[in-house]
Amino acid sequence: MVKKILQLLVNGEAVNTAQISAILGAPEADVEAALAELQADKVLLGWRPILHPKVNGGDRVQALIEVKIMPEREGGFNKIAERIARFDQVVTCYLMSGGYDLMVVVTGRNLLEIATFVSEKLSTIDRVQSTATRFMLRCYKESGFLIETQPDEMERPAVSP
Repeated sequence: MVKKILQLLVNGEAVNTAQISAILGAPEADVEAALAELQADKVLLGWRPILHPKVNGGDRVQALIEVKIMPEREGGFNKIAERIARFDQVVTCYLMSGGYDLMVVVTGRNLLEIATFVSEKLSTIDRVQSTATRFMLRCYKESGFLIETQPDEMERPAVSP
């Protein structure tokens, strides 16, 4: 039951329009219209609960990849960044200032899966000059929420072969 509830929360809506209507004291039709407008304007992209990393990604590995790219004449960084962002493994992709151009957060079942993604898909894209991969070993704070750890979790990072 717990897994089913978590799956619904991750894939579904946080609250329905009837609940929002009751909280705000507004007609449900007005709430539905406002939500539809927010979605049409690409302001509201989706709903997502914040789960403890042990539950959310206990069997997943995440990595931050610094990517240096040579911008295209007509599209600059945008076309390449959008191409990279379309990969299923990519969770987040930002254009950055500083020593590299894109920060790409990816997820996989293990270190090898991420390494394979980088070597076979990411680094082979034309105009990608270099990549530097940093694996996320432990989460202490996620989206503003502190992650409390148990004493037995303090000994080893979650990522191990």
